[in-house]
Amino acid sequence: MESNQISGILSVILGLIFIICPILSSGIVSIIIGVSLVFLGIAAILSGFSAFNIIVGILAIIFGLLFIFNISALSFLLGLQFYIIGILLVLLGITGIISAPGMSKIASIFIVILGIISFALGGLSLTNPIYAAVLIGVALIIQGVRLYIAE
Repeated sequence: MESNQISGILSVILGLIFIICPILSSGIVSIIIGVSLVFLGIAAILSGFSAFNIIVGILAIIFGLLFIFNISALSFLLGLQFYIIGILLVLLGITGIISAPGMSKIASIFIVILGIISFALGGLSLTNPIYAAVLIGVALIIQGVRLYIAE
């Protein structure tokens, strides 16, 4: 069995865990990200006592503590990312509809629709961390299947 297939199987399993236990998996991911940011902040401060390193270190520690003690921070950032992607897709699609000739107008309409869906997913993710975990789980499953069937 190739490494891609093993990675694909592990990704599908992890995706199913995210979907089956969304609160637990969101909490674990949020804590892992938070601890990583705290260590990054400490390392940034200790790596050199320049103003930039100290500012980055302090910000990383603050955000790390936010992720450790607030699970909703992860879903907020994911929702914000979906909002930004949705807005960009809608703008890109509208630009394509206005300026592109022929067949690409259909693709541009699909891009606008994907942008609207992304915007809606951002709203769902902002309101409830369960949606963020389920979205991560679905993405992991899709990635796992892609890895498994890739040659």
